[in-house]
Amino acid sequence: MKINTWLKTVIIHIILISNPLSAFSQGIKGKIISEGKAAGFVNISIPSLKNIGTQADIDGLFQLKNIPAGKQIIQISGVGFKTTQRTVHIQKDKTSTVSFDIESDQTALNEVVVSGTMKETLVNLSSTPIEIYTPTFFKKNPTPSLFEALTMVNGVRPQLNCSVCNAGDIHINGMEGAYTMITIDGMPIVSALSTIYGLSGIPNSMVERIEVVKGPASTLYGSEAVGGLINVITKNPLKAPLISLDMNSTTYGEYTFDGAMKAKIGKANTMLSTNYFNFQNRFDKNNDGFTDVTLQNRISVFNKWTFERKHNRTFTLAGRYVYEDRFGGELDWQKENRGGNSIYGESIFTKRWEMLGNYQLPIDNQQVNFQFSYNNHNQNSVYGNQLYLAKQEIAFGQLVWDKKIGKNHDALFGTALRYTFYDDNNTLTQDENDSTLNKPSKTFLPGAFAQDEITLNQRNKVLVGIRYDYNSIHGGILSPRVNWKYSSNKSDIFRLSFGTGYRVVNLFSEDETVYSGSRKIEVRPNLNPEKSWNTNLNYQKTITHNKGFISLEGSIFYTYFSNKIMADYDTDPSKVIFDNLKGYGELKGASINLDFNFTNGLKLIVGTTYNDVYRVEKGAKIRQKMTPIFTSNYAVSYTHPHSQITIDFTGNVYGSMDIPLIADDIRSPQSPVYNLSNLQISRRFNNGLQIYAGVKNLFNFFPEQKVVYQAQDLNPEQIKASAFSSLPQGYYFNADAIFAPIQGMRGFFGVRWNLF
Repeated sequence: MKINTWLKTVIIHIILISNPLSAFSQGIKGKIISEGKAAGFVNISIPSLKNIGTQADIDGLFQLKNIPAGKQIIQISGVGFKTTQRTVHIQKDKTSTVSFDIESDQTALNEVVVSGTMKETLVNLSSTPIEIYTPTFFKKNPTPSLFEALTMVNGVRPQLNCSVCNAGDIHINGMEGAYTMITIDGMPIVSALSTIYGLSGIPNSMVERIEVVKGPASTLYGSEAVGGLINVITKNPLKAPLISLDMNSTTYGEYTFDGAMKAKIGKANTMLSTNYFNFQNRFDKNNDGFTDVTLQNRISVFNKWTFERKHNRTFTLAGRYVYEDRFGGELDWQKENRGGNSIYGESIFTKRWEMLGNYQLPIDNQQVNFQFSYNNHNQNSVYGNQLYLAKQEIAFGQLVWDKKIGKNHDALFGTALRYTFYDDNNTLTQDENDSTLNKPSKTFLPGAFAQDEITLNQRNKVLVGIRYDYNSIHGGILSPRVNWKYSSNKSDIFRLSFGTGYRVVNLFSEDETVYSGSRKIEVRPNLNPEKSWNTNLNYQKTITHNKGFISLEGSIFYTYFSNKIMADYDTDPSKVIFDNLKGYGELKGASINLDFNFTNGLKLIVGTTYNDVYRVEKGAKIRQKMTPIFTSNYAVSYTHPHSQITIDFTGNVYGSMDIPLIADDIRSPQSPVYNLSNLQISRRFNNGLQIYAGVKNLFNFFPEQKVVYQAQDLNPEQIKASAFSSLPQGYYFNADAIFAPIQGMRGFFGVRWNLF
């Protein structure tokens, strides 16, 4: 009798569970996605019903049962994602199928990265400290280019080097832009001549994440990676949204469009993205007769293909084309004045195309990849009546063998060849014996590298690596590195690294402002490669709790330079002299990042970096120009879970920096401490639509310095003590002394839409 009763009970339960019309199966099931990928292990609950909730599986799949019929508010929350609420209509005696698209919040705690060791690994397992930033992070303060977006990263500072043409570079931990390497999918696409303008026009819609390595990466990536590496990882067409659009404008008259779409053609998946930026208003709020902001008209098109092959091997191929027309100068300048000396203007036409790919060789039980890239950069520029015509081609090929040896050795071997062609119409490519003859620079750079990541035990790893390059002009260069990583049982991670780096000079990319202004250029002969020695101690700790997580990360770093290649502004105020330093250079600094992330929708990020960058020459310590002694960044975000309205307050604080002045300059030799803050309010809808609006430079900071000072700007004593300059029509002309963007408070409005 008891057995029969037990059987009846089991049968009834089976019927109730399996019958879709049963009241007990009344509810919802579905999938959680974020940025086109499954959002695994997030929490799904109904706040009004305390006992109903679940967690999605690794594929983002979930099911909630026994929900009362009618409208119910579903809440989705999880570490690394913004808390989201959706209203769902629960039908009586039915299980509805739904799909929720949620927004990631900065980055997951332990994402996959590749930049530090040139192979996929988890952040917390990497021997090299790496920072990850997703497009969601940069959307807290929308910008028209990657160059401007990187202001949000602690220790990374986009530096505006020319207030007339708005050329700039990326500084990492106080090191100038020439020490920063920019790669796309690990390939050296943006370098040398293109460093100045190549960061503009990278479509935001093509970016999956950005990986930042602070410190030397020359062992794996070669020259230019002395100060650090910024690697732009593009989206996989298979996982990207079907369509994504982002359009915004500002009250200054800046218009940005960014869009992408994907398709499947046969066995291939492809993604096409486009970025367009236009700004044509001539502002002069500081009343110096020159444009405050450079006029720009730029379009960039990116196309990526992923081909399916046997045994899960991949082949990717991508290309990008960029065209840009930018102008800065006197307000009444017109196209017909280009190249003349009656009205001063700086006009730059840029045409650029790139190709990169990764082919996994069909070798059984081996991970061998052939990676390649090519870029062609043409620039037609005038700086007043000074014409600068330049062409650069860079071809790069690399064979990488990822090999695990036993249980404790994870090795990597590679060989690379880089060819650089550079030609211009100036002194950089003149024949040494006959200045009337042109002699383009052709540089071959073959190299080989090896590294081994050794697991000593559960808590200790050591990575040793070495690279040898042979520069066809400068000869052989050796770059070793050693990294040690220790993980405690209390989520404390220590990383200690030592490495060397080198670089050869690329004058235009290092200091484009030498062509802008009244200084003459002087290049000392036989410049030697610069060498550096770097050490870095990094500490990382993550504290998780039921309300979210708190992340702490700090570093102490030191770099010593020999043969430092200097742009000397001090020896002769009328010249910029490039030469190897007759002394040494040093960089000392520290940084700290705090990240508070809570499931109630509140997030706070605060970071500060201290830098002491100087050179020692003839016993004198001279600070590096245009380098603030400290920088800070902050981002406070709150998402209301029900309305899905997000408020983002972001900004940067910049310490005082030394300004490169010229003879009889009346400006202060140091900039003030200043703050640039931004406020954004956005609203996200269930159909993938998002609208946003806000204010940039919320407190209306405006640098008062001018490009041109004229007689009316001076007092009688200053006029008497100075000689008037004829370039272009004022007291003097100095375009590289502007320490901050000459833009006051301005509003913006935009719309985003993703269709999956």
